[in-house]
Amino acid sequence: MTVVAIDGPSGSGKSTVAKALANQLGWAYLDTGAMYRAAAIWIDQAGALDQPDRMAALIEQMPLEISLDPVDQRFYLDGVDITDAIRTSATSRVVSKVATNIPSRHVLVAKQQQLAAANAASGIVVEGRDITTVVAPDAAVRILLTASPEARLRRRALEQHGQADSAAIAATTDEVIRRDRDDSTVAQFMDAPPGVTLLDTTDLSIEEAVAAALALVEQA
Repeated sequence: MTVVAIDGPSGSGKSTVAKALANQLGWAYLDTGAMYRAAAIWIDQAGALDQPDRMAALIEQMPLEISLDPVDQRFYLDGVDITDAIRTSATSRVVSKVATNIPSRHVLVAKQQQLAAANAASGIVVEGRDITTVVAPDAAVRILLTASPEARLRRRALEQHGQADSAAIAATTDEVIRRDRDDSTVAQFMDAPPGVTLLDTTDLSIEEAVAAALALVEQA
């Protein structure tokens, strides 16, 4: 068993592919981006979204529990199920305040590395923004998923609004483009460094993308 690390920008398909891959392998699954979203909710509850000096200490004490089931991964903050709350547009608008806070990233990366190490023996797929380079640079399989900006916006519009017409795409453009721009200042997820396999999903179905990722795991 091992660790599979998957990176990619918003709408590249990394979460969908990672969950399906983990399910096929019978492995654990960790969405690290959701951890940043959970932290944003926790910090917002403390009234500290505009107090960057407090963020890391708050995250250190964050009572977050995560199920690692790829079919139904759930997040509990202080005993409350926030699985749906972390996906709202309100959370999306503020999560970069946490994701671009370097001390906060260090705390969350340490938590992510602990989860990966604890589940490596039985296998785990970890996905997010800087997994292949920072969280799990020694993972047996490291993949950077990418897709054209048009494809990424269409996918995120479908996810957030249930349709991909011009209005839905316009409503998600700022969220996708701004988040990628902001997060790219502190994480590498747009270009594949040496040892990381680039997988372009622009013209691939979900099944094809998962099959390509599975082939990489089997080769390793």
